[in-house]
Amino acid sequence: MSEKQVAIMKMFTEIKEFLVKNIQGNKKDVALVLSSGGARGLAHIGAIEELEARGYHIKSIAGTSMGALVAGMYATGHLKEYREWMKTIDKQRIRELTDYSPSLDHLVRGNKIIDTLKALVPDCDIDDLPIPYAAVATDWESGHEVVFTHGSLYGAIRASISLPAYFSPVRTGGKILIDGGTTNPLPLNRVMRHEGDLLVAVNVCGRDYKAELTLKRMAEARRIASSRWLRLVRRILPEGMNPDFNYFTLLNRTASIMIHQNAQLSLRLTPPDILLDLSLRRYGSFDYDKSERIIAIGRERMAKVLDQYEGKKGTNV
Repeated sequence: MSEKQVAIMKMFTEIKEFLVKNIQGNKKDVALVLSSGGARGLAHIGAIEELEARGYHIKSIAGTSMGALVAGMYATGHLKEYREWMKTIDKQRIRELTDYSPSLDHLVRGNKIIDTLKALVPDCDIDDLPIPYAAVATDWESGHEVVFTHGSLYGAIRASISLPAYFSPVRTGGKILIDGGTTNPLPLNRVMRHEGDLLVAVNVCGRDYKAELTLKRMAEARRIASSRWLRLVRRILPEGMNPDFNYFTLLNRTASIMIHQNAQLSLRLTPPDILLDLSLRRYGSFDYDKSERIIAIGRERMAKVLDQYEGKKGTNV
């Protein structure tokens, strides 16, 4: 190869590197979106840890319900402290943080958990956070989304986690606000974008309903077979009536179906560049005492997703 050809090849290589770096943007910059999902949302922590370990830079973040809480902890720079605090949570601590106050519109006030978090990570104004942050709640009367990008961080989080019929709704500005998962459980359209960034979504609302029902029926059969009391209840109840089908299971199941469908709609309308879609069907919405296992699953699964993405990216460059 002549010197002229070598010079031409070098020039084309430099042009290619320039285009990748400056025109396509920094593909390590991320706009991160975290879904609702109760305790399953602890997987968001593991996903974030893996993103950062791979050198991705989270430039903006948005979330709904548990996703709004984890996003808020990250945006303040105190996600590590929150993770360590979660290690201390067991069933007894969960009961201590649950301020029961049965009323017409709620079972739990929800103030105790917020006050405890404020002692761990002080409240601040969203505008003062180092990266853009958004949390989604729902206006109960209009059915519209309410997006928090200003004001008190914990005010936004508390509104976003107001699970209907469980936590007391938030009344502010003449509105009654409930959990954002009822309208936009995966707010891909609400995160601030920067030129050249990657839209990354972590969705823990993915559920394999058929498999879940099969597992529950198998577990139920085992319980009945081993419990004299349950066998007696079965004989007393009218034919076809299931003691596991009650107010709480009905409400939880209905909410899960609705949130799952809304998340799938969000994914179709705003497809992310990278998607971590988790079913986590082994864990319930209130399994906060299993934080370490759930966080580990989030990190492990995000690693696999990034391996696939980076492998495809490498073949296309």
